[in-house]
Amino acid sequence: MRMPPVLQKGDIIALAAPARYLDEQDVEHALALVRNEGVNIRTDRDIYLKNNTFAGNDQERCAHLQKLLDDDVVKAILFVRGGYGSVRIIDLLDFTRFSQRPKWLIGYSDITVFHAHLQRQFAMQSLHASMPINFPTNTPAALSSLFACLQGHPESYAVTAHPANRRGTASGILTGGNLSVLYSLLGSRSFPDTKDAILFLEDIDEYLYHIDRMIIALKRAGVFEHIAGLVIGGMTGMKDNTIRFGHSAEEIITEQLQDFSFPVCCGFPAGHISDNRALIMGRRYTLEVGDSVASLRPAEEIT
Repeated sequence: MRMPPVLQKGDIIALAAPARYLDEQDVEHALALVRNEGVNIRTDRDIYLKNNTFAGNDQERCAHLQKLLDDDVVKAILFVRGGYGSVRIIDLLDFTRFSQRPKWLIGYSDITVFHAHLQRQFAMQSLHASMPINFPTNTPAALSSLFACLQGHPESYAVTAHPANRRGTASGILTGGNLSVLYSLLGSRSFPDTKDAILFLEDIDEYLYHIDRMIIALKRAGVFEHIAGLVIGGMTGMKDNTIRFGHSAEEIITEQLQDFSFPVCCGFPAGHISDNRALIMGRRYTLEVGDSVASLRPAEEIT
């Protein structure tokens, strides 16, 4: 997988809004938290457009993002928030210039559309990390991990073992993101190649029965047949019916995948949580799941 250039002091990170809108005061408050990171933040007025739930209509959101993708001065694009809308513009974008002069695309949740598409179509790395809408509630470690990746120093992570973990060691390209978004990409030209990959999944505000449905759909589509390992991040705000489903999201996932032998790490600090640690999608990682600790380490490939 190709890696965009690491950021240097004074480089420009441009904000983009490919999905739901975010109020201007929220953006400014968030950016005040990262002004001292040695980069310049560009905020075009386009990101404050509104069209019902979206940050402008499809054509407006696409046009602004296209401008940033084609601008060689911009070294990274930080999406201000997720929500819904990225899939409405992904096929309208021209990635020709971006492929020739790559830059970091940063975000998570609905931004999974971009992570998946860049891996599948361009073998390009991107950064699964927090966004301005979350900056005020993020831990310092979450924010520092974002900029560490951009500066060429991705972190290794170690977490206390989860009861639903499955022991083992695996190495592979990290792929995935938001489970609901990946589920929506099944069968499309944006769905990532999971063969020999470490698959990362997280989600928010889903009914437990729907977690079950989505995992079964991915399983029936062969997604888990040849993965090297599985990392489950935040399963935040899961919902249930009056008659309870009877299992947690982690239990649902591991139960559906009990016939496979790859290692599984649950409770990883990434996703819709305050301690949302940055992960480089498309980079090779090593996953080790032991009795008391699970770790995820990036390969040494920074140049």
